[in-house]
Amino acid sequence: MDTKGAQKTILYVITKSNWGGAGRYVYDLAVEAREQGYTAIVACGGEGFLVERLAQAHIPTHTIHSLQRDISLLADVGSFGELLRLFRSERPDIVHLNSSKAGGLGALAARSAGVKKIVFTAHGWPFWEQRPLPVRAAMWFFSWMTALLSHHVICISDFDLRATRRMPGVRRKVARIYNGIASIDFLPKIQSGHIQVLTIGELNRNKNLFIGIDAIIAARARGADISYDIMGDGELRPVLREYIARKNAMGFISLLGFMPEGRNQYRKYDIFFLPSRKEGVPYVLLEAGMAGLPVVASNVGGIPEIIKDDISGILKSPDDTEGFAEALAQLARDARRRSRLADVLKKKVERAFSLDHMVAETMALYETGC
Repeated sequence: MDTKGAQKTILYVITKSNWGGAGRYVYDLAVEAREQGYTAIVACGGEGFLVERLAQAHIPTHTIHSLQRDISLLADVGSFGELLRLFRSERPDIVHLNSSKAGGLGALAARSAGVKKIVFTAHGWPFWEQRPLPVRAAMWFFSWMTALLSHHVICISDFDLRATRRMPGVRRKVARIYNGIASIDFLPKIQSGHIQVLTIGELNRNKNLFIGIDAIIAARARGADISYDIMGDGELRPVLREYIARKNAMGFISLLGFMPEGRNQYRKYDIFFLPSRKEGVPYVLLEAGMAGLPVVASNVGGIPEIIKDDISGILKSPDDTEGFAEALAQLARDARRRSRLADVLKKKVERAFSLDHMVAETMALYETGC
C-alpha cells in the first residue's frame, strides 16, 4: 500500500447514487485512494447501485436525503444543511465534488465548514444542455460560482477545459484529466446471424435516443439486417417503450433496463452507437473501444477527443438521423471496415485513457498546495 495519503481523509460527494459515468468515476477514485493510504468516504443522494458497489468495496457512505438533481429551494437548503453538518463532523482534509448540484451546494458548504482543499470535477458542464438561453445563462453563472469556490477544478475533456478557462478568476486552478479504465473481462462473442447494435446510458433527453431509434429504423430501410439493444434505465423508459411500439419496431429494438454487469456484454455486439446531445468523456465509449467494437457517435463534447471520424469511428451531428442511418448501414455491410475502426480505437483507449494515468494525476492534484 502506498502511504502518501496516510492520515488524510477524502470525502467524495455526488448528486445521484446510480451507476452512471460520474458514479463510476467516484467509485474508482475512492477505491484507489484507499489503496494509496487515504481514508475514503462517499456522500450521495439516494441509495442506488453505487452505494451497493461501495459497500462491497468496504467504502463507508453517507446518504444526503435532500440531495436531488432537480431544482427545489426547500430541498437545496436541506441538502446544504446536511452537507455542512457532515463536513463539520467528518472534518475531511479534501472534499472532492462531482456533478453540478453536489458541486454548487458542496463547495459552499465546504467553504463554510473550513475545508482546506475543495476539488470539483465537471463531468460535462450543464450549460451545454439544450435549454432556453436564460436557463443556460443561469447554469453558466452557478457553474462559475462553483469553480470560484473550489480550489481545483478538473475537466474531463479539452472541450470543457477551454470553456472553463474563459471563466473569470478560474484559469489558474483548472486542469484536464481524462477518464480512465482498467482492463475488463468481457464475455465471448456469440454469433447471432445478424448485426447487433448496442447503446448503454441513462434514459434521459441528453442521450438523444429518439433520434437513435429513428436511425436504426432508417438503416433497416436501407437493407441493413440489424437489431438494437438499449441498456440502461431512467425517466424516459415508459416514453421510449411507447415510441418503439408506435414505430412498429419492437421486433428488433429492445429496452433491456439497467444491467449491473452490462459492460461485460459488449462483445456480444457488432457496433456501439451513442447519438447523445451532451457528453463529457463517456466511459461507455472507452469500454466499447476496449472490447474491440466499432463506434458510431455524435460529434459533441469530449467525444471527438476519443473518436476521429473515419479513423477510429464515425461521427455525425446529433440531429443527423439519416447520417447515423447511413453510417450504421455501411458498417453492417462491411466487416473489414468495422475491424479497422475498432482496432484503431482500441489502441487509442489503451494509450490515452488508462485508469492508472487518471488516478496518478488526480492523486497528484490532491497533494498540491491550494
